[in-house]
Amino acid sequence: MLELFRSWRERHFSDPQRVILGFMLLVGAGLVYFLGSLLTPVFISIIIAYLLDGMVALLQRSHLPRLASVLIVFIVFMAGMIVIMLWLLPLAVRQVSQLVQQLPGMLATIQSRLLQLPSNYPELISESQVSQVIDFLNASISTLGKRVLTLSLASVVGLMHLVVYLVLVPFMVFFMLKDKAAILAWGRRFLPDNMDLTESVWQEANVQITNYIRGKGWELLIIWVVSYAVFRGLGLQFSLLVSLFVGLSVIIPYIGVTVMGFVMALIAFIQWGWGGEFISAMIAYAVIQVLDGNLLAPLLLSGVVNLHPVAIVVAVLLFGGLWGLWGLFFAIPLATLANAVLKAWFAKIEHRTESE
Repeated sequence: MLELFRSWRERHFSDPQRVILGFMLLVGAGLVYFLGSLLTPVFISIIIAYLLDGMVALLQRSHLPRLASVLIVFIVFMAGMIVIMLWLLPLAVRQVSQLVQQLPGMLATIQSRLLQLPSNYPELISESQVSQVIDFLNASISTLGKRVLTLSLASVVGLMHLVVYLVLVPFMVFFMLKDKAAILAWGRRFLPDNMDLTESVWQEANVQITNYIRGKGWELLIIWVVSYAVFRGLGLQFSLLVSLFVGLSVIIPYIGVTVMGFVMALIAFIQWGWGGEFISAMIAYAVIQVLDGNLLAPLLLSGVVNLHPVAIVVAVLLFGGLWGLWGLFFAIPLATLANAVLKAWFAKIEHRTESE
């Protein structure tokens, strides 16, 4: 047994390059897992700077100086944030407030329409089944009400965190963009000189992750705008809020689309009941998802992520369980990074075996 373990260790960890790569991955995962709540503004700033750096590089290729490129991109970024804060956020908050106020009436509507089902479809559903569903909904609404109260009591603390983020994050983003070379050079001083394997992994993962995040960003924006236009045209309540979550659902493959399908059905059922409007809303949602899955996503993400659907679902479940909402958002980039690491790791082993 000891000989078998020794052979496995020598095969996989005798190369210093792989040891360095494994150590860096463990340190990075440990920082995120144990210090994630404390360093959240830093991580958010790094992600935003990482996304904006592509636009800075594009302007630099047009022969603009680095500082001028950073200033242009940062000003556009801040203008977009101001629009979101002054127009979009108050509108979304207003719709959330309306949704909370209408919850009791919506629950009563659901109950009245559910009570009609046994008489309309006696062969499919019984009164006892409807009673169980209603009891479950009452318990869920009660739990939701308690959570809303808890959130309202914690709103002052949340507001203070928001103010801190609004000040710190733009400040750090600007200097991360402006002093990117100096920051990377400073960090490089603490790393070993020979990091060929780590650098090759990062180059491959960087290209795929960058293209994936940019493609997903455009996909989210397009689906959001199209969904809002369609739902607003159909007269669906809370169309801005629903379309926003429909757009966000594309970030969580398979699971997000399925969950939002149930949410759409529930909202349409509460507003219209069974009828032509309900069917139209569900058909519109299905058409948007079909066009997204068969036209928009392949166009924006062609050849970016070469992962099996099962691997994608496992990544969503794993990273979502580890890091919550952030884990769900970045499950695919993290899975892409893991895939690049495994490919480089085993390619190094195969190359060494062939050379021996």
